Amino acid sequence: MLVVDKPRGPTSHDVVAWARRALGTRAVGHAGTLDPMATGVLVLGVGEGTKLTPYLMSEDKAYETTIVLGAETDTLDAEGRATSEHDVPALDRATVEAACARFVGTYLQRAPAVSAIKKDGVALHERVRRGEDVEAPEREVRCDAIEVLDVRAREIDLRVRCGKGFYVRSLGRDLARELGTRGHLGALRRTRSGAFGAEDALSGEVLQRARRGDEDARAQVRASLRSLEAALSTIARLDVGASGARELRHGRALRIEEPVVREPIAALDESGELVAIVRWSEGALRVVRGFAPRASVEGAS
Repeated sequence: MLVVDKPRGPTSHDVVAWARRALGTRAVGHAGTLDPMATGVLVLGVGEGTKLTPYLMSEDKAYETTIVLGAETDTLDAEGRATSEHDVPALDRATVEAACARFVGTYLQRAPAVSAIKKDGVALHERVRRGEDVEAPEREVRCDAIEVLDVRAREIDLRVRCGKGFYVRSLGRDLARELGTRGHLGALRRTRSGAFGAEDALSGEVLQRARRGDEDARAQVRASLRSLEAALSTIARLDVGASGARELRHGRALRIEEPVVREPIAALDESGELVAIVRWSEGALRVVRGFAPRASVEGAS
């Protein structure tokens, strides 16, 4: 796994391309998109790690954001075109905190029209670019906490903890409307994604130098690679021992009592190495996604 502090401007796919060049492999993928305007934690899977990224996309995330009041944009961020404007009332921290409290919990949130959500196989942002009138869907989302960091005349700084599928851009729109005005995100930084925080991240500038061939930077990238097991802090673990690991590595079902853990389940061998992502069905653990033994991967590289 490689955790990158994405700079403002490039897409998540751009960062994946940098890592491919820096590490000399096509086997790189990300575990959750960041908008071009956003900065912060972007988790990449490398090699066998690409098999793990689908299970990390549903991890909880944390953000810090600045909401600019007075204008809403078509993208709901500073990259877009203003679509509506409104006077900004005088606000104090207590008023903003009371409004934020209405968005904590589970509720239906309308996604941004400019988003990667697909309708009939086509991303909404592509439909918008074609000039189509797009109504984004409402989806059930979960927000665990909103902390008000600062309130200024036309800007609000927030810290947000949320679950999968939560759009901070939509929160900016909806909170501004709740406060009697319009708004969009002026800045967005992801500070945590699952097990990884900003303190774990490699500078995006180092990764850019590495993809251009800087050997010192490439050494820093290789030194920043994390084990698959480091990503599992929020995924249920189950020690299956040496014999159980052998069964699962051969794709065979492992008969055990029903584990008292939620899925997905990471099955580990006696040394703590990830063997497979498994599910429990009909009295046995069954492999959903297997992982090559670390020794064989390192020997091949």
